[in-house]
Amino acid sequence: MNTEETTLDKIRTRPRFTMFTDLTKEEYADNLKKYLSEHKDEFSGNINKEIATICVETPDDNYWKPRLSLRIETEDEKTAVLGVFGPSSAVWTFFMFLYFTFSIFWMVFFSMYYVEKQINSNDFPWALTASFVMLACIALTYSAARFGQYKGRDEMLKLRRFAEESTLHFEKTDD
Repeated sequence: MNTEETTLDKIRTRPRFTMFTDLTKEEYADNLKKYLSEHKDEFSGNINKEIATICVETPDDNYWKPRLSLRIETEDEKTAVLGVFGPSSAVWTFFMFLYFTFSIFWMVFFSMYYVEKQINSNDFPWALTASFVMLACIALTYSAARFGQYKGRDEMLKLRRFAEESTLHFEKTDD
């Protein structure tokens, strides 16, 4: 098994990695199912031959609870397993909605300020302040996402171990 990870992957909001194995897609999916059933007290998830979603079983379910999404692809007669850590799709969509909304409002308010200065008007004296407030909201959203990553760090390590062990444990041997 070979794993690839870059520095950029460590600072992303949704860290990712790629593993390569000699198993076929079907064998890898079957092995994931076996590993998941052997460790059902620690992990839960949904697995098919192209995609798997795994999460750590915990007594509480917070917004920062990470999930591991594995996409299984075939590249050059090897199976590539692309892993992405992140929150549930509902939480991820909510954060992206916040980023999008705050960014649009920032552009609108800053454009209002800029146009106002270009035409020597004083109709929107609050536009520059509002654009800075939107930047602060973007920073707060990013901080909340990083806080969630920090709180879910132990679970992310367990999920990473799941991805590696479920592949290594069932790797084909040439014997």
